[in-house]
Amino acid sequence: MSRTPDLPSAPAPAPDPGTARREPAAEDWQRVRESAEFTGLRRRFRRFAFPMTAAFLLWYLLYVLLSTYAEDLMATPVLGRLNVGIVLGLGQFVTTFLLTWLYVRHADRNLDPAAAALRAELEGRA
Repeated sequence: MSRTPDLPSAPAPAPDPGTARREPAAEDWQRVRESAEFTGLRRRFRRFAFPMTAAFLLWYLLYVLLSTYAEDLMATPVLGRLNVGIVLGLGQFVTTFLLTWLYVRHADRNLDPAAAALRAELEGRA
């Protein structure tokens, strides 16, 4: 038997006035865009994203080319009815999840703290 969760009876608390955010002006965006912090943030993102994207695309292209031109290799049995093509195809999924996990870890450690600091500065909370 399923039970519906209890709904809160009190309204949500009002935001703390000490953390009220202000709307950044165009000059603020330009200043942040030209700052060393933002440049470093973009550099850290690119150092991770571009090589990983290139590696995955090459890996995927290799899989497609092998599937197209190396049918005998891909049909080679590995274990029972499991062949090289199935193993490499499943490897595509594993690689996708691995890259996602690596990116989230990289962002948590290297990107999010710097982005949060820039956002706080833009919104006047720094």
